[in-house]
Amino acid sequence: MRNILRHAILGVSLLVAATSAAKFANADESPFFGRWTVPDKNEKFSSKGLMYKTFDVAPCTNDFCGVSVGEDGTCGPTLFRFLTAHDHEEMLKGHGLWGNVKKNIEISSYVNPDTKEGELTVDVGDGHDFGSREGSMPTYDATYKRVSAATCTAK
Repeated sequence: MRNILRHAILGVSLLVAATSAAKFANADESPFFGRWTVPDKNEKFSSKGLMYKTFDVAPCTNDFCGVSVGEDGTCGPTLFRFLTAHDHEEMLKGHGLWGNVKKNIEISSYVNPDTKEGELTVDVGDGHDFGSREGSMPTYDATYKRVSAATCTAK
């Protein structure tokens, strides 16, 4: 009888711990995680830019990665990777894939004051300072809305 009671208490304790850990993980989730897409259906994309029309951002090993998502929902190539130490910053700077070439990438997270929803802006280009006017205009820039949780992960 005591063993049954101990197992029941242990089971309840594990369930409470797992539920608490899940709530903590969700509350501490990065504003960058999820499936992101350009909401304008008529937006024109180059062949290289099409990889960025929809992408998932999710944890990958000790970092988090952006993975291209095809029109049919298939997972494509990994576009970028950022250290998790920066996942709560408003702007991430690093390198991203543009076709077969690595270019600089900046991703900014913000709350749209009109819709009160989180959005991302993505700039891909050669310049190291997209805020500068000389020779650093982005090759690609777009604004994204979160549409769901991420399902694609980096390979």
